[in-house]
Amino acid sequence: MALFTLYVSHFTLITMQTFLTDKSKLLREVKDYFMIGLGLFIYSLGWSCFMLPYQITMGGVTGISAIVYYATGINMQFTYLTINAILLLFALRILGWKFCVKTIYAVVMLSTLLTITQKWFLDDNGQFMQLLGPGQDFMACVLGACCAGIGVGLAFTHNGSTGGMDIVNAIINKFRNISFGRATMISDIVIISSCYFVFHDWRRVMFGFVSLIIMSVALDYYINSTRGSVQFLIFSNKYDEIADYINMKLHRGVTVLDGTGWYSKNPRKVLVVLAKRQDAVNLFRIIHDIDPNAFVSQSNVTGVYGEGFDKIKVK
Repeated sequence: MALFTLYVSHFTLITMQTFLTDKSKLLREVKDYFMIGLGLFIYSLGWSCFMLPYQITMGGVTGISAIVYYATGINMQFTYLTINAILLLFALRILGWKFCVKTIYAVVMLSTLLTITQKWFLDDNGQFMQLLGPGQDFMACVLGACCAGIGVGLAFTHNGSTGGMDIVNAIINKFRNISFGRATMISDIVIISSCYFVFHDWRRVMFGFVSLIIMSVALDYYINSTRGSVQFLIFSNKYDEIADYINMKLHRGVTVLDGTGWYSKNPRKVLVVLAKRQDAVNLFRIIHDIDPNAFVSQSNVTGVYGEGFDKIKVK
């Protein structure tokens, strides 16, 4: 009887631990989706309140949609949704379903938020109100780009995406030796420059590039330089599980070093992981889920060169 009671207690404990673990993962996912939605709301406010009323363009599919709006009057959310729907069909086939789940959510959410927020800033004649007053293009450029950068940063730090050119750049990065950052930069330059054919005004092009720079600064400020790299030193008794998960799920290399705890004189395994900064959140989650008692050191690295990172450049 005592043995049966012990077995039931042990089974109940395991069941409760599993439930709590699954519940925490569910709550984390819910929080991610909420924060992605909040980031996209801030992003849409930047466009509807500052960028569109002053006819300023930025990169990405939203930039293409804005150019189409300036040229034809078609609301940008329709163009944005159409382009993303086409790109997502390719992404589902090439990049897989997992990449696209939160991207689909972000595309639908941003299209909806753009529809809502634009209505807030229309006057009785259906024209956008210039809340900062006429001639305040530069200030609108600064404020709109800051909103866009913070909004995108908020979405990125919770494993979200705004879709659009992120999909194109991810596909290019998968098949060609072009970094994600460089592909993004090239596409943004092409999109912003093309607004000249609508306005025939280089001043508008310059405002677009200024907006892009300010947005990048705001984005890097919020997520502490997403294009940087980090180094992790992980000390855990479950080092093999953590290493396997990082290899299989994050597709990052892991090096196992032999170490010795000087106080205990016991041998220890140390994992060394080099990753992109945006992978840091996922790394911490993996480590916490497998071994909450792991000892982890994270440090910034100036440059990482080799497969999966930057190419070695020799003058």
